[in-house]
Amino acid sequence: QLQVVESGGGLVQPGWSLRLSCAASGFTLDYYNIGWFRQAPGKEREGVGCISTGGGITTYADSVKGRFTISHDNGKNTVYLQMISLKAEDTAIYYCGTEPSFAPCTLAAAEYKTWGQGTQVTVSS
Repeated sequence: QLQVVESGGGLVQPGWSLRLSCAASGFTLDYYNIGWFRQAPGKEREGVGCISTGGGITTYADSVKGRFTISHDNGKNTVYLQMISLKAEDTAIYYCGTEPSFAPCTLAAAEYKTWGQGTQVTVSS
């Protein structure tokens, strides 16, 4: 069974950091595109960044460039989203989506077929 599970969310203050994990089971993340998305209450799901594990190429939304970094740990079959300088507007449920691909990843949710259940990130003082 192909499954991805997000973890690492929590309640933090503005300016703090968090690292989210997207762990895969039932398949390896080699030559996959993994996208990180978030959805705040009353808003549409928004792509924040993605990685193509075949070449390690990453793409980020303008709203998070310089603050969020995506990385892939082959040995742990996990993709991470490192978030620094968090802001209140980063508050959302964060999801990872995966799809096998040799093409560069995109921030289009429709590209990804396997999703996790999400992890809540709340940034508040």
